[in-house]
Amino acid sequence: MLYSISRKNCDKCYNIDVYRPVYTITNLMLREVGNIDAAKAIIDASPLLPAWEKRFQDDALVRAVHHGTHLEGNELNIAEARRIIEGEQIAGRPRDVQEIINYRNVIDYIGREEQDLDEDLLKSLHKLTAEHILEEDKTGVYRGSQVVVRNSYTGEVSFRPPPAVEVPYLTREFLNWLKDELKTHPIIKAGIVHFELVRIHPFVDGNGRVARAFTAALLYKEHYDTRRFFSLEEHYDRDAASYYKALQSVTDSDLTPWLEYFVEGLAIEFMRVKQKVMKISRDLKFQHVIGGQVYLGNRQIKVIEYIQEHGFMQNSAFKAIFPDISDDTVLRELKDLVTKGIIKKRGRTKAARYVLA
Repeated sequence: MLYSISRKNCDKCYNIDVYRPVYTITNLMLREVGNIDAAKAIIDASPLLPAWEKRFQDDALVRAVHHGTHLEGNELNIAEARRIIEGEQIAGRPRDVQEIINYRNVIDYIGREEQDLDEDLLKSLHKLTAEHILEEDKTGVYRGSQVVVRNSYTGEVSFRPPPAVEVPYLTREFLNWLKDELKTHPIIKAGIVHFELVRIHPFVDGNGRVARAFTAALLYKEHYDTRRFFSLEEHYDRDAASYYKALQSVTDSDLTPWLEYFVEGLAIEFMRVKQKVMKISRDLKFQHVIGGQVYLGNRQIKVIEYIQEHGFMQNSAFKAIFPDISDDTVLRELKDLVTKGIIKKRGRTKAARYVLA
């Protein structure tokens, strides 16, 4: 049983027993947790230049912000989200633009320093999520009315959260369990947090984003930040129907189906990040070089990514990779990479190929 609630003789009095999540550790969970831990070890140990690391973090931020808001009905595409995050002004619905700005601030907030996983953090995340969207007296405070949760794609009612009067008690008991629970694996604990905050639905709006951000804060605190390279949101947004179905799969308070979905999705994201990191640093000699005193610009990073994907690069590819940059500028970047010993040139004509050294 998740909670045991008994009403007393007054309308607003509740006696709530200690929160106890119910679930079964399955072979699928064990396998995927193992995959996550293995991927995490590789990601954490991979030598990357500051420029690479910053680029991966920026990419994860854009993906988290775009998919985290798109999942709940935001109509802006990922390119538009990136432009807003970079400080540009775009034409779009004011609410959509504000949601992007707000969720960027949420991700920045949980990434600044280790956070205490308490009510203050929960309310702060909601205040940032709902700023300039909800009335000020509804931001960072628990809801005072009944709400329903709808699938943003179909409009169907997904489920009805607990009555508003129960929210403070349910939330407090759950967070008390989280504070004292030391035996549960962090990945399983993160899945429980995600589900429970969606189920309790503490606020009038923005609960999905708050739940995912709070879950990310837990993973950061438990040292599953993987250098801020991952995004929880993309997996859910790419198949929103499965996400909502997994949330609705919990019957008789048994979290097992949801936790299998959550762990599998997190494993997919960690494996994706691991493969990208390994693609950059798989050549041991190249790892040794970048682990020293070589620093690359964004254009040079694009060159190396292209070579790693295609095996080589020729002059004919310049315009496809750098449509707004002259060939002479690209050649200077290539020459610098050759000088640094990262790539080498084969041939002397325009048909020459550049390959990794």
